[in-house]
Amino acid sequence: MPTTALGTFLTARRARLTPGDVGLVSSGVRRVAGLRREEVAVLAGVSVDYYTRLEQGRERNPSASVLDAVARALDLGPDARDHLFRLADISPGSAPGPARPRVEQSLRELLDAWPDTPAIVIDRRLDLLARNALADAFYADFAEADSIVRMTFLDPAGGTFFVDWQRAAEACVANLRLALGHDPHDRRVRELVQEASAASPEFRRLWARNDVQGKTHETKTFRHGAVGEMTLSYHTFDVRGAPGQQLIVYRAEPHSRSAEALRLLGTLAASNWPM
Repeated sequence: MPTTALGTFLTARRARLTPGDVGLVSSGVRRVAGLRREEVAVLAGVSVDYYTRLEQGRERNPSASVLDAVARALDLGPDARDHLFRLADISPGSAPGPARPRVEQSLRELLDAWPDTPAIVIDRRLDLLARNALADAFYADFAEADSIVRMTFLDPAGGTFFVDWQRAAEACVANLRLALGHDPHDRRVRELVQEASAASPEFRRLWARNDVQGKTHETKTFRHGAVGEMTLSYHTFDVRGAPGQQLIVYRAEPHSRSAEALRLLGTLAASNWPM
């Protein structure tokens, strides 16, 4: 059995692939889910013994070239590959941020300069560190808009607000897994994982998949209690000078039903309408 986070990750990713996924011909009775260790070793060009030691945590100093080969063998995407390197403690990465990240005043002022679009700042743990007035109104259905993880899995409003909740849940967990890769010993991330795992069977199931994904840009549909459904795209930007902080800005397609709903939301927020 794997004894390290690296071994657990490799085992989980190996179990998700079939021989056909990687161009191999399956033969004989398969007693394990996914690829065999022998198959990954062949694809990566390493010995079976070496790969077995890597999964079991007995090989603690793999080279970058070996990890690259394993990443290709397991068909890992860019985020998952970077996560693999960080788990092996050989990936160059930025230092972890402080326990209580502080958002610069100039960035807060920038958020407030966008009154017509929701804008937020989050950290790797997916905590909401800052938001503008329209983002406050956007998240008004939640008891507390403090953590995307808690909002998605622990607040009943999440199941309504995220129209495609399953997709949102999968992305949320994959984003959080990426945070742990940056600092496997981050106590705050581990505590959040424990909290969500204890309260949500679906979180536990998704966490066990070991998916890894960073936020970039996407389009999602939300259902707001006051203005109905809105389909918004968002873009994510790394905040220079604040490692781990990300600025997320939402927008609606001009002249769309969603743009009108967002405008109405802003009007309600400005008039202190109870939402």
